[in-house]
Amino acid sequence: MPATPAWPPQSTPRLFVETELAPGPLRIDGPPAHYLIQVMRLKTGDPVKLFDDITGEWLGIAQAVGRRDIVLDVVERLREREPVPDLWLCAAPIKKGRIDWVAEKACELGVARLAPVLTRRAVVDKLNLGRLRSHMIEAAEQCGRTALPELVEPVKLPAMLRDWPVERALFFADETGGMPALEAMRARPGPGAILVGPEGGFDAEEREAIRAHPKAIGIALGPRILRAETAAAAAVSLWMGTVGDW
Repeated sequence: MPATPAWPPQSTPRLFVETELAPGPLRIDGPPAHYLIQVMRLKTGDPVKLFDDITGEWLGIAQAVGRRDIVLDVVERLREREPVPDLWLCAAPIKKGRIDWVAEKACELGVARLAPVLTRRAVVDKLNLGRLRSHMIEAAEQCGRTALPELVEPVKLPAMLRDWPVERALFFADETGGMPALEAMRARPGPGAILVGPEGGFDAEEREAIRAHPKAIGIALGPRILRAETAAAAAVSLWMGTVGDW
């Protein structure tokens, strides 16, 4: 006999919603509704996977499809919200496009928090946090994630160091050299953070202030010079593969 088709099918669209999900009707409007109606051509009775970064992933069934909005019947929870490794990415702002990429990959790789850090050589001093969050949401929708990184307001490096939590290791990508990243991370399991500087790197005074911090560990990311966004992704990947959930 032919196999029963999977339900919901793999082609089911996924959508992040700001509202905490629960069984019952849910109205979708604005850009998400445009995507479902005009791009995905959703029809009455079609399934939609929903997640809210709180309760997990749910199955919704289209009950009424209008021109500008959709009413979904949220019928069952498919998955609980996934556990997230306790890793922060503290990254100096870099140029538009490249910082968007950092936000996207932070979500894909499983970072718990993205914390922009303002440094002296950063060429960007203002960030569109709404745009960065949109990139993280899109990555989560496409990659099947049920959790989003927390995105916090930018903070200047001295303030970040002053208020650093005592239980969290701070691995900073030191372009002048440091412990091999894998060795440093294996030696300090538990809550961690990656600190990556801007395109021009930390200046000498900043580097000394970081090194003087009791929770900071300078790490080397191999023999090649990496761009800021590449260093961020590489360091996060090493942490996830060493003490994270990889």
